[in-house]
Amino acid sequence: MKITNQHNLPDVVVQALSIDKYSKGDADASVTQLIDSPRVKVIQEEMREELKSDISDNVFSVLGTAVHGVFEEAITSQQSDSSKFQHSDAVERICEERLFAEESGWKISGAMDLQQVTIGPHGEAQVKISDFKVTSVWSVIFGKTSWETQLNAYAWLVRHAKGREHYDLRSWKVSELEIIAVLRDWQRRKAEQEDNYPSCPIAVIPVKLWSEDEQDIYMKERVAIHQKAIYEQLTHGAVPFCTDEERWKQPDKFAVMKKGRVRAIKLHDNLADADEHAGNLNGDHYVEERAGRCTRCADDWCKVSQWCDQYQSEVWGP
Repeated sequence: MKITNQHNLPDVVVQALSIDKYSKGDADASVTQLIDSPRVKVIQEEMREELKSDISDNVFSVLGTAVHGVFEEAITSQQSDSSKFQHSDAVERICEERLFAEESGWKISGAMDLQQVTIGPHGEAQVKISDFKVTSVWSVIFGKTSWETQLNAYAWLVRHAKGREHYDLRSWKVSELEIIAVLRDWQRRKAEQEDNYPSCPIAVIPVKLWSEDEQDIYMKERVAIHQKAIYEQLTHGAVPFCTDEERWKQPDKFAVMKKGRVRAIKLHDNLADADEHAGNLNGDHYVEERAGRCTRCADDWCKVSQWCDQYQSEVWGP
């Protein structure tokens, strides 16, 4: 990937924002890639020599890495020795452990920010998985389904990657999932005035834990989807389109319009309400459908929109 500096940032800033210690190891896919769009992954691989990214785009990633580092240092400094596993009420905190497991011929990897491990009554390891996010207040208020899929994929990894060789335990079971979110745009005044606004700039969000069967089925399906996308690319077939969720598509709207007027009278979330509204007005009014904007594509957050026939056909037509 070619890195640009379109805003002429100072060298020290460029150097700081260029640091990237991430590695998925020798895996075929990371959990982050697996839960994301296979179309994005295959196009990025195909066009990796042509990809461009401005150095300024890295600022929130680097901010997230810094916050992770602070939490990791604090947790590590409190760790005691491994003899804690001789006691059923002891807790071991494991930071940034990268695990590997196989599914349908692929090696999958994932690094969990924090695992809190206790010994259960029958000699099994009970694991609570926490993931640190530096994110927006909007993400906490409205929720992100990718958090649930990501953490359940981590739970699958724990079960499949760890065995009896770890502390000579019978099994590893994940008992709890959570997001610890640092809210970069939190505002004290809104917290004081709005009921659904987070009360402080750090939010702890419980995440639904799927059954082990649900985790197994999901991971098998995701690997199959990604393998099919690679096959279609190699055979010049049709790589599956991104879903609306993968494209960060905003909801469609239905505008009540008046002839000769540019701005809408009112925007509705569904056609029935818009038709009823327009019908209660005079004959100069009509309903106009406005497709929701696909933010990831339109703003090129995927970095491959210029080579994506799905997006380009929407911009220029088939």
